[in-house]
Amino acid sequence: MLRLVLASRSPARLATLRSAGVEPVVMVSGVDEDAVLAEARERAVLLGPDDAVLLLAQAKAEDVARRVGGAGEGAGGIVVGCDSMLEIAGEAVGKPAGPEAARERWRAMRGGKGVLHSGHWLVDLRDADAGGTGATVGATSSTTVWFGEMDDDEIDAYVATGEPLQVAGAFTIDGLGGPYIDRVEGDHHGVVGISLPLLRGLLHEIGVPWHALRTPGSA
Repeated sequence: MLRLVLASRSPARLATLRSAGVEPVVMVSGVDEDAVLAEARERAVLLGPDDAVLLLAQAKAEDVARRVGGAGEGAGGIVVGCDSMLEIAGEAVGKPAGPEAARERWRAMRGGKGVLHSGHWLVDLRDADAGGTGATVGATSSTTVWFGEMDDDEIDAYVATGEPLQVAGAFTIDGLGGPYIDRVEGDHHGVVGISLPLLRGLLHEIGVPWHALRTPGSA
């Protein structure tokens, strides 16, 4: 079985892969996200939210790939790095700074819509005799999210769970925030943080079929 290394601590990304029959090795990157984006700005690179998440996903995947090298549990496998941001009216928003910021965010979002961008980057660490390409490729999944009309009591109750403080955009679609999302246009997996169809497409680019990652015995 080909090993996938997930360069993310996100439990939602891990659960999504597991539900699709893939049991990755989890190895969290040590990337300073603010420093990566600041360096890009210093080079006069203009980044939209869809570009920023791709740049950060690349940095995370390549950081973990360097650490794995030719040894360790993920050696000879494929590293995937991910990053997500919510875009509201052309502005990127990340995790809220605290409960009041989360409440303000939801008051602004309710009844409206945003675009959740999730960057994905693959690094192929397979040996050449195992079909390795040495490729480093990526793409961004962008999904439009329509938020429900929530009253202040609902917002306060949701923020009180603590969940909005832990995630990009201050909401989840696969957790406690699910009832407050009216609909999405695009891949809902991308809202969770890892788009399975996009990941399958990137794997196809380097000659890896999705089923090569499935854990033996998975349905």
